[in-house]
Amino acid sequence: MVAHAQRTHALLGASKAAQWINCPPSARMQESIPDTRSEYANEGEAAHELAELRLRRRLTICNSSQRKELDDKMAHFKEVSPYYGPEMENAVQDYVELVEERFMAAKARSSDAVLLLEERLDYSEWVPDGKGTGDVVLIADGVLEVIDLKYGKGVPVSATGNPQMRLYALGAWSAYSYLYDIREVAMTIVQPRLDSVSTDTMQIDELLEWAETVVRPAAALADAGEGEHKAGEHCRWCKVKATCRTRADENLKALAYEFQDPALLSLDEIGSILHIAQQLKAWAADVEDYAFEQAKAGQRIPSWKLVEGRSNRAITDKDTAWKVLEEAKLEANKYLKPRELLGIGELEKRIGKKELAALLDGLIVKPLGKPVLVPETDRRPELNSVSADFAGEDFG
Repeated sequence: MVAHAQRTHALLGASKAAQWINCPPSARMQESIPDTRSEYANEGEAAHELAELRLRRRLTICNSSQRKELDDKMAHFKEVSPYYGPEMENAVQDYVELVEERFMAAKARSSDAVLLLEERLDYSEWVPDGKGTGDVVLIADGVLEVIDLKYGKGVPVSATGNPQMRLYALGAWSAYSYLYDIREVAMTIVQPRLDSVSTDTMQIDELLEWAETVVRPAAALADAGEGEHKAGEHCRWCKVKATCRTRADENLKALAYEFQDPALLSLDEIGSILHIAQQLKAWAADVEDYAFEQAKAGQRIPSWKLVEGRSNRAITDKDTAWKVLEEAKLEANKYLKPRELLGIGELEKRIGKKELAALLDGLIVKPLGKPVLVPETDRRPELNSVSADFAGEDFG
């Protein structure tokens, strides 16, 4: 097993495929900028490590010494990882159960079904130095399935049309097509903390056509640092998103509507402007973050300065303060909050998701969410109207 955090990422890695396919020059533009790892990324790596250990223990053939080694590694992981806890345990367990379910289904179709974990996948036939790692690869009865764990819960990720998953499928097909008659590929993304599982399927001929007509030309341009700059959703994770002129020009198009009365615009125009406004908000936040980091590093931002922000008073030692107030014979309700139940998320972390659901069966409800306006590509069902679907609800 290679430590997940130590794995290298190629210039044209699968995880950034949406960027270099849509905006080929962005790959070379980011090449000299070092990666910065967030706590979320570290947490995700930890979840992948635990998931791999559990899957190897449950689904691969192990002798007694290998089982003990895996058990010891899991025990060590739980002891030393700062990210391990009930939430990770439950999320990884949900993921492992889904993989096991898919593997059992594959074995039902074909007794010689193949399960591969953390498989190095090479798609360099279409992408220069194109390599990646597939969390799970299943092959059975003409069907190849690639399963990917996404531990994050901030941004939903769909397998439908996902270029990262398609490149993984290409790499797996390239490695095993000489052994197996693979006619169809399935690509599954599991986001256990969002209770999300999405699967996209393609005939192998469709996948190969996409590789030849979309991937190969885009990869050649990206590798050469050529092609057309293009702004879009793929900018979200780009390292130069704050200073990219193409993205700035695209977002500044919103200024054309700055002095127009929204009541005089058509609904078609407003629909287009809302998309621009969402991008503009994200771009503005990225520019602010970049300027702040530059100012902290000592760079001068014309017309702006770095100052000390407002702060709130804080008690340095709450236990000592509690004792002092108690010894002063003050009434408890003057300095102590009444007991209150922890929130559902915190209770799930401490008790366990399934255990809490069983204990509080019938006591947990999910009220209707406040209506929000979202792009029509959002997977949530459309409301008829607020007055019809939310009759009697008070949103304050």
